[in-house]
Amino acid sequence: MCSIVAWLGAALVATLPAANAEAQSARAARPLAEGMERPLLPSASAWGASGNATIRGITIGPIENTYHPAVGYGTEAFSRALVESRDNGANWIALTPFGRVADLSGRGVDPTFEAPHEDNRAAIERSIRWAHELGLKVMLVPHLWVESGDWRALIDPQSEAGWHAWEESYRRFVLAWADVAEREHVELLSAGVELRSWVTTAHAPSFVRLLRSIRERYHGLLTYSANWDDVETTIPLGELDLIGINAFYPLAEKDDADLKTLLEGGARVRERVHALAEAWKKPVLFTEIGYTTRPNPAVKPWEWPDKMKNVVVDQKAQAEAYRALLAPFTSEPAFAGFFVWRVYADPDDVSQEAEWGFSPRKKLAERVMREVFRTRFETERNRWFFQALSKP
Repeated sequence: MCSIVAWLGAALVATLPAANAEAQSARAARPLAEGMERPLLPSASAWGASGNATIRGITIGPIENTYHPAVGYGTEAFSRALVESRDNGANWIALTPFGRVADLSGRGVDPTFEAPHEDNRAAIERSIRWAHELGLKVMLVPHLWVESGDWRALIDPQSEAGWHAWEESYRRFVLAWADVAEREHVELLSAGVELRSWVTTAHAPSFVRLLRSIRERYHGLLTYSANWDDVETTIPLGELDLIGINAFYPLAEKDDADLKTLLEGGARVRERVHALAEAWKKPVLFTEIGYTTRPNPAVKPWEWPDKMKNVVVDQKAQAEAYRALLAPFTSEPAFAGFFVWRVYADPDDVSQEAEWGFSPRKKLAERVMREVFRTRFETERNRWFFQALSKP
């Protein structure tokens, strides 16, 4: 199989010009929510100082129903998912313990998910230990499952009292998982996933306070998983060790785009990410990347497979989308790595999503993933960006 860089072509892997002056000044000019002090930068060089290799990660999701006992996190089935991930070339895995939210009214987080919280906590702790025994590093991602089917980014309790209650409930949820991360020596913790209504608004100061509370009890690296289309307006980025992005960027505007067009889309994403990293002087991590197994998945990558009907399975389109997004980033000096979204805790359980879903397992996209995992990244050839973060 030919190199992923060869697929890209010399013109597209050329070094990007420096971010423009407008992007470079974005950090200083960014408006802050009323009453919020300018965020401290206590860990601007934490990733570079950690000495970590580029993250080549796979998210292993839980089993999302109670009809399949003994196959979720911390089970023999999960151990097989770990071994598969390692054998495919992953050096990290992400685990996503969920809390339940009834709807967008933000009445609070129920830490129970398919099993009592205590059972889920013990299963996650076993999973982390097993991953470490296999030489895999771990990102722990406390996640929200909205029972109404709506998007968590739109949670809005509607009143100051409602927001206060929501923030306190979420705080208890995340700090409980931060304690697990500390006890089990988790290398990276994401403090939230796609919480747009919180972190891009006047409510952001309370999220900054949450991040600082996490740092008081968890001493690993800290990120937050912003959505791709709101990361530039996410206020607490200065508090993080890595800027995390759920990177479901569209790579084309119209259906039936050829690989060259998709690669050009990937190069535009790289420009955007490079400018963000330069503005904040922080490395960027794709906390999620993925494409469904259907025609034209790179046009609207965020579309959820469960809501699709009469879908034609298209492994080639999924694989080309993987190539087009990831190839430009092999030569991006500010790129800390990525996590593929996703496989499941029981690798043989096909009930979790349709054949046209996100999982790359035993598909052409898995071959592309393995090839990218084997590729040496610019961040490993030349750590100049991370070294620059250490300078006063």
